[in-house]
Amino acid sequence: MNILLIITNRYRGPIPVIPLGACLVAESCERAGHHVQILDLMFERDPLRALGSVIDKIKPDVVGISLRNIDNNDMQHPVAFYKDLTSLMETVRGKTDATVVLGGAAVGVMPEALIRFTEADWAVLGDGEIVFPKVLDMLSKNMMPKDIAGVAWIEETGFRINTGFVDRFSGNGLVPDFSRWINLPAYLSRFSPVPIQTKLGCHFKCVYCTYRKIEGQDYRLCDPQMIGEVIIDLEKRGLRDVEFVDNVFNSPYDHAIALCDAIAKVRANVRLQTVELNPYFVDDNLIGAMEQAGFVGIGITVESAADPVLDRLKKGYTARDVFKSSEVIQRHRIPCLWVFMFGGPGETEETVLETLRFAEKSIGQRDVALFMIGIRIYPGTELENIARIEGVLTPPAHEMLEPVFYLSPSINKEWLLKKVHNSMATHMNFINPNAISLPFLPAINFVGYRLGVRPPLWKNTRYIRRGLKWLGMDL
Repeated sequence: MNILLIITNRYRGPIPVIPLGACLVAESCERAGHHVQILDLMFERDPLRALGSVIDKIKPDVVGISLRNIDNNDMQHPVAFYKDLTSLMETVRGKTDATVVLGGAAVGVMPEALIRFTEADWAVLGDGEIVFPKVLDMLSKNMMPKDIAGVAWIEETGFRINTGFVDRFSGNGLVPDFSRWINLPAYLSRFSPVPIQTKLGCHFKCVYCTYRKIEGQDYRLCDPQMIGEVIIDLEKRGLRDVEFVDNVFNSPYDHAIALCDAIAKVRANVRLQTVELNPYFVDDNLIGAMEQAGFVGIGITVESAADPVLDRLKKGYTARDVFKSSEVIQRHRIPCLWVFMFGGPGETEETVLETLRFAEKSIGQRDVALFMIGIRIYPGTELENIARIEGVLTPPAHEMLEPVFYLSPSINKEWLLKKVHNSMATHMNFINPNAISLPFLPAINFVGYRLGVRPPLWKNTRYIRRGLKWLGMDL
């Protein structure tokens, strides 16, 4: 069968994300005997024209549409990416009678709403590189893939879904040959690291998070020894900037240590990153192992430094753990991006001030703090229930494709914005989502790359902000 996979993500802030999942799916479909063509819309000047041209060329039997994000998760400047699917689907349906299958992380979050919005024939949830070839096998036999785990669809009686996850790491490679499928140099020239995922599943119960829905709650882990081999292979290909995109890199703790040890043993000349550390598992042993492995940037998603908020968010750690992790970070040399999320359940003026005091006193000048305002509410999360009970959410679940956000009723939005702005005014290493959505940020990335600046780019935040302030363009 002729398969067209469309990567719809065109969002480049703060850096374009290399489409790991779609490329893994392409390779798995090719191994299954299909002819596969990827159309990556990231750098297309005229996406619809490019789409029409490739459909005319390959005449696909099946069109797979990959949607990474529903929106940008920014309460201040919300952008709904799913709306781009309207014109895309019109082009597809106008050009071909091919079966349309949705996939990508966004589909795992809101499958029914996205199927109804696009009128797609099928949706693949979870492990696309495993599930999609099975779907193609059924379609090639003119059979309905209704019995396959990880498939959703809509029929006359309503929405149907078969849940289930498989062992993704049982055989196939962790990193596809990106250069075969996408314009890899275009990504690399904008500081995009090569993504690697070493585990799936999440044991944590954060009230706002969708990871458990997308990946399941049970851990599925790759063999740490595979990572050393992958890193060596990437180095041979000249790909030296790598990001681990696991939902929480340092959980399970022993798995993270084993990964670092395996990488350290191969002594590869690579620059590693991850922005998903849980402060509860941050200690000198872990950060030391990450230094030995070659990490040049890490991120800790603490959300808050106040116990009332952490408790209501069900983060599974305390403010004491947050302070402890800061002390550990300061004893080591890896720069750290701290991510905070203001306005969650339990947030008050006092908890906001408590978190800001932590950031101002405990985050060093070499590190960066990112302040998010409000929390995107997704259907099926505990946060949705909290929001409905408190009366801050009224749209039904099927209308929540349009971005809706939670902000604690105890917080005045303007007061919060002012406090965060004041803290940023005196700390050039503090940023808000405006920094991510700067229209000229891709140009800064490109120039920095040409000048030989080494990732992660965010470590240069204070210099970039000072430059913007000098130009009268500060955040």
